[in-house]
Amino acid sequence: MARHKKTENYNKHETRYFKERNLQGNQIKMSVQSNESEVILTHPDDSSCSTTILKYGATVISWKLKGDEQLWLSSGAKLDGSKPVRGGIPLVFPVFGKNASDELLSKLPQHGLARNSTWEFLGQTKSNPPTVQFALYPEIANQEMTALWPVDFSLILTVELGLEHLKTSIEVNNPSKTDSLKFNWLFHSYFRIEDVEGAFVSNLVGMKVYDQLLKETYVDKHPVITIHEEKDLIYQNVDDDRIIQIVNKGVALHTIKRINLPDAVVWNPWIEKSKSMGDFEPKSGYQHMICVEPGHVHDFITLEPGQSWKAAQLLDKTSIAFQRVEL
Repeated sequence: MARHKKTENYNKHETRYFKERNLQGNQIKMSVQSNESEVILTHPDDSSCSTTILKYGATVISWKLKGDEQLWLSSGAKLDGSKPVRGGIPLVFPVFGKNASDELLSKLPQHGLARNSTWEFLGQTKSNPPTVQFALYPEIANQEMTALWPVDFSLILTVELGLEHLKTSIEVNNPSKTDSLKFNWLFHSYFRIEDVEGAFVSNLVGMKVYDQLLKETYVDKHPVITIHEEKDLIYQNVDDDRIIQIVNKGVALHTIKRINLPDAVVWNPWIEKSKSMGDFEPKSGYQHMICVEPGHVHDFITLEPGQSWKAAQLLDKTSIAFQRVEL
């Protein structure tokens, strides 16, 4: 039995469009296009602003502003549903990384099942800015993985495309009447940059960080994060008002704002790690990408029966804004 009512009926063998009309009733723009494998949003006020969401994993695989791609996508990424997408914005649920302590979560592969499942496209919820929703629940999730993790859940992903922003919001519901729901959430965002060695990540100074390579926790006192080697850092309980930015040559390339997401992962695989990943192409791609990933991963969120949890990331082009921190 379906849990979510679609806002539009779709024939899976056809491409369907949502169309904007002006006051005279004349057709002017097509803002949402859906086919069997993906959904494409185009802003009605600027056709050079768009985003593409793959139904497999509900993964954003492209976000363009003024025609310029903002996200990094591996040229070796599998877009046919055969494995999670390398690049874009994969969704991490219900576990971050590979768990070794929980009886059920430890059976799941790294980063869980959301990015390994085909989501249901619910339709368009707003015309301007164009906004769409996707849903995932056990009946349609990857059955091999729900067999390993037989837990009830319901996810609603909302994607909003603004003229200068992309907002991805998640709602996690526990529909069970008897059991709690324990999970992590993370937006595994891959950002495209010209030269990673000429860029840095700002506004995380003074935050507690766990270095996954050194296996150490410390307070980061570096004014910015530079990338000249492999990085795998989990910043924990980052202040809500911290606006994380990726900066190059004095210009903020990407601004990441977090809503109810206390953690931020900063990751770049560098040379050897890139070589070890079969779907990471080209192998020099580490020079042109960096992951800044808002999430809740330092501990688990627990929802009691009937409870829900909401969070979001907002990506935009805010001007460079260094935040003063007293150490």
